[in-house]
Amino acid sequence: MRVLLVATTNRHKLEEYRAIFQDLPYQLLSLKDLAIDFDVEETGTTFLENAELKALTYARAAGVLTLADDSGLEIDALGGEPGVYSARFAGVDTPYEQRFPLLYERLRNVPADQWTARFKCVITLAEPSGYHQSVDGAIEGVITDPPRGANGFGYDPIFLVPELGKTTAELPPAQKNQISHRGRAALKAHALLENWSPSPLSPQ
Repeated sequence: MRVLLVATTNRHKLEEYRAIFQDLPYQLLSLKDLAIDFDVEETGTTFLENAELKALTYARAAGVLTLADDSGLEIDALGGEPGVYSARFAGVDTPYEQRFPLLYERLRNVPADQWTARFKCVITLAEPSGYHQSVDGAIEGVITDPPRGANGFGYDPIFLVPELGKTTAELPPAQKNQISHRGRAALKAHALLENWSPSPLSPQ
């Protein structure tokens, strides 16, 4: 069984990937599992740039195949914000429950039928050699007030999927993994991992 480093310290995210990749011959480990305690500064201006930066940096540091993602919430009425800054919006240590009112305040003068949004995710798989491939996924929805649901994490309680009539925080984990931005990108990554072979330059 091959090791796959999931470049995160977020246990919820790790659990999601373990569920999606459970049928693959990979042992998924976190940064903490490999005693990697440095952060990669997300200097990219796109989800792709940040995912590649993190995957390549941690793959070289750990010496193993690495998965990194970058994802976020894009709200159309706010020009796509918070976007790549979703995890840092209002400060990285600010609880999401305190971020929601800040977003609502910025949307206060926008009609509710224009609160369209989407979650986007880019996943990069990288070898220590530098060989890498990226996939992406997205889900369309609308911002809802008040927040609803106790599942999921991050902005899930305020993101409503209209065709389901539920927020992503109200969905069972298995259903969310099938339709979410990360779930859709992860299914593409699953397909890559099924047939993944290290590039000729990768250490065996």
